[in-house]
Amino acid sequence: MTEHHPDHETLLDYAAGHSREPVALLVATHLALCPQCRREVAAMEEVGGVVLEENEPSNVDEHSLDAVLARIERGDRPESTQAPAAGEQGGERGGEPSGEPEASAIPRPLRDYIGGSLDRVHWKRLSGKVAEARLLDRHSGFETRLMRIGAGGRIPVHTHEGREFTLVLKGGFTDEFGHYVRGDVAKADSDMTHQPVADADGECICLAVTDAPLRFTGPMGKLINIINRF
Repeated sequence: MTEHHPDHETLLDYAAGHSREPVALLVATHLALCPQCRREVAAMEEVGGVVLEENEPSNVDEHSLDAVLARIERGDRPESTQAPAAGEQGGERGGEPSGEPEASAIPRPLRDYIGGSLDRVHWKRLSGKVAEARLLDRHSGFETRLMRIGAGGRIPVHTHEGREFTLVLKGGFTDEFGHYVRGDVAKADSDMTHQPVADADGECICLAVTDAPLRFTGPMGKLINIINRF
């Protein structure tokens, strides 16, 4: 699992415009809260632009991506390039974006997808302390949803048939791999089994994107898996 941020490849796909909309939405929302990743994506975009300018299409070969990645790792980019200041788009880890004083505020990239605020979200209760609201249903192969977990609530133990990205928008949760708060991204895959548990001091709201179904593994896992097929 990558700790607190999308992995390098995911950010590179986003910078190059190759991300599918569900993943792009999650990354853009994370960038509104994370100066570190904004700087990294800005560097990727600048280096990619320079490479395109310096190479005619006929000169682009299989080593071009390696060259771009090498320049990013060295920190090469034009001196005029500057990452947005923390006050323009967000603070450090867990910080608030500009103009959004409340911890429950939704970063700008996500607002249009939920009608502007969490108050307009239509939640579907899944269990006593867990509810969801689905987004972007038209994207085949992906599930995009807001998850709301009451204080101390637990998601059933599960693994994944593909990738899962979970961005914390409010509160926090802990699983077997770490503790995540507002702005953090947890990534899970088919090699991992975990159980997210919301912090005890308040509800946790997350944006979760998966590219394959979850597979529940706990005592009730088989029953949940059967129900989810219908």
